Order: sequence, then C-alpha cells, then structure tokens
Amino acid sequence: MPFSLRRRHPVQDRLPGERAMLAAMAVDAVGSGMYVPFSLVFFHHLTGLSFATVGAVLSAVGLVGMAGLPLAGAAVDRFGARRVQLLLYGVRGTGFALYPFAAALPAFAAVALGTALGDRAFPAVQQSWIGEVAAGADRDRLQAASRALRNGGLGAGALLASLVVSLAGDRGFALAAWLNAASFGVAFVLMRRVHAPAAGRRSAAAAPPAEAKPRAGYRAVAADRPFLALTGVNFLTALGYSALGVLFPLFIAGPLHGPEALTGAAFTLNTVLCAAGGVHIARLTRRGGARRTRAAALGAVLFAASFAGLGLLATARPAAGWAATGLLLALVTLYTAGETVHSPAASSLAVAAAPEALRGRYLAAYQLSWSLAMILAPSLFTALAAADPRLPWLLLTGTALTAAAVLLRLERSLPHTAVHLPPASRAWPAPAAAPRPARPAVTP
Repeated sequence: MPFSLRRRHPVQDRLPGERAMLAAMAVDAVGSGMYVPFSLVFFHHLTGLSFATVGAVLSAVGLVGMAGLPLAGAAVDRFGARRVQLLLYGVRGTGFALYPFAAALPAFAAVALGTALGDRAFPAVQQSWIGEVAAGADRDRLQAASRALRNGGLGAGALLASLVVSLAGDRGFALAAWLNAASFGVAFVLMRRVHAPAAGRRSAAAAPPAEAKPRAGYRAVAADRPFLALTGVNFLTALGYSALGVLFPLFIAGPLHGPEALTGAAFTLNTVLCAAGGVHIARLTRRGGARRTRAAALGAVLFAASFAGLGLLATARPAAGWAATGLLLALVTLYTAGETVHSPAASSLAVAAAPEALRGRYLAAYQLSWSLAMILAPSLFTALAAADPRLPWLLLTGTALTAAAVLLRLERSLPHTAVHLPPASRAWPAPAAAPRPARPAVTP
C-alpha cells in the first residue's frame, strides 16, 4: 500500500478483513484503468467498428445501464451488498472476457449493455458494502482509502495497458481486456474473504424491524426531502468532477494552445496527489472533528476557487509558456485538494444519511446524480466552450458555490449521526475477553 492506515493503537488499526477489501479495490481499479482513459480507442481495436459506432453504442448502453441502478439498490436491501457486489464482479469480468469475440455490432451492443449495467451499479453497491462493514470514523477512512486506491489504480492500469499495447501491437488490446477480466476475478476472490458483522448481516429470511421494513421501496426515498436535496447537491458537484476528463483537454488545446503532453501532465498530477494525499487529508479532517457537511462544503469551495482561476486564465488567454503552464498546474493542484477534501466526506454523508434497511435503494438514487452528471457534462461543456471558453468555468464556479451553501443549510435537516463525525467504531463486535481463572482459595 502506498499509504498507512495506522493509528495510535496498533492493535486496533485495521478492521477484520480490511486488507483483503482494500486489495480487491486496488486490483479492480488497475483493471479498470486499462480501458477507462481511452475507451473509444480500446473498443475500436477490440471490435473493428468505427469510432462513431462505438461512441453511439457506449452512450446508448450507458443511458440504459442507469436503469440497473434501482434494481441493484433493491437487490442490496434484499440480499445484502456483499452478494450483489460479488455478482457484479462476475458480470463485469464475463463482459470483458467476451469483448474480443464481439466483433459484430449486435454482439458488441449486447456485451456492452451487460458490462454497463454492472459498471453503473457497482459504485452504489460498494458504498453500501462499506456502510455495512464499517461505522463512525472508520467508514470515512475507508471511503478515503477507496478513492485514493481508485485514482492510483486507474493511473497504474493506464500505464500497464500502454506497455501491453506497445509490446503486442493491436493484439495487446485483447490481452488488456482479458487482464481486466482477470482483475475482476481476483477482486472477487479477495472480497469473498470479507464478511459483514454478525449484528449487521441481513439475509433474505431475516426481516428487518417492523418500523424499518423496506415495503415502501423507492417511495420512501422519494419522500425523504433532505436526502433528495443532498442528491441534487451532489449532481452540482459531480459536474465539477467531470471537468478533468472533458473540459481540461478542451481548455488546454483551445484557449491555452498548449501541447497534448500538458493534458497528460494535468491528469498525472491529479492522480498522484489523490493517491498519495487523499487518505492523509481525510485523516486530518477527522482529527479536526469537522462535520461531514462542512468538510464537503469546504471541498466544493476549493473547487469553485480553482474554476474561478481557470476562468480568469481563459480570459487572459496567455501563450502556453512556463508561466501559464505553472499557473495551470497550480490550479489543478487546488482542484485536486477540493476533490480529496470533498469526496470522502460527501460519500460518508450519503451512506450515514441512508436508513440501514433501505441503504441500497438510497445509495442507488444518490448514484444517479453521478451518472447524470457524467452523461450531461460532455455535451454541456462543449456547447458552452464553443460559445465562450469562460462560460463552462463560470457555470462550474456557480454550481460549486451553490452546492457548498446548500450543504451548510442541510445540517439542520439531515440526521445528527450523519452530519457529525463520531469516534472510530467497529461494525464488527469486539471479541469477548477470555475469562480470568479463579484465584485459589486461601485458607487462614
């Protein structure tokens, strides 16, 4: 691990099964990194279809894949997050194992739809699983570790895929697909070693308490206005997360007239800082006793500051010299700081605000905000940038500041246990202490 999760008491520094859980997350991220950064090129070489066809199919199945989120949420509440997560590992692994054989358009669309259903649902299921196995500050710590591993794994996977393709040529894309499928298999094996605590484990036969029975289903989610507001706030912030992959390349190639290598440098800087500093920043936040709403709001403000700076840079339109490059990378660093502060706090806030019996449905609804932002961002950003390069940054500055303000107002309506960060606590019950042997009787 590139980071340490140790605390003052080394005997209690990890949850049972935590190493296997983090290892599964890391392996999953490395596999995903082998295709995520260049998915169009990846699938074009695998299938032989045109870029336009591949893009249209991926967009269509991405939209349809969102329909799997409500189903996955209901399955989590019924069968438990662990079972659903293991199933999704199998679905995603099978899909990537089949991609090299899906050269015809119908076959590619069918395989892409299956993997899209798994990919769209997986983040919400994993959040639910973290909510089952950890509580209190441990939950925030695992959220931060998950985000750091995700960033580091994506970067490592992209480098690995580049090496495989450079050595094996076009055949390397098929090999990368099979390596990704294998990564899901390894993650499956590792995650099977992790079990929820006996107190929090639910089965289909064991019904929740009467007052928490999920009979209302998604009607209960729709009636929870504070949580819906939290989901809407996350949509505003998620637009900012999409900026790195969509808007930064447009900005560097357009108003800044910078080389393509500068885009790679910005991605690398973000990945390295998130992987190396995400856990430590989250730890400082926990030690400071910050409320989750305020930590998430601070992250949104840092986002807004970076977007405002990029808007000013778009107004100045300097040549891509050393000064402009340095300023851009400084703003990327500020953007990354906002990401590392916001992400674990916002994720843990959503998990803690969801009732346990309906956690799967709640987090599936919350995940829709991420999916909608990812779908809307490319067309929205390109349209605004075509009209004026400053408009996307002005929009993102406004959405981030609005999100920060609403998060602070939600403190009074969200559950107290969700807003306030409790001390570290184990979802697993501590092992009972062995009884001491009785002292021998002393006779006078």
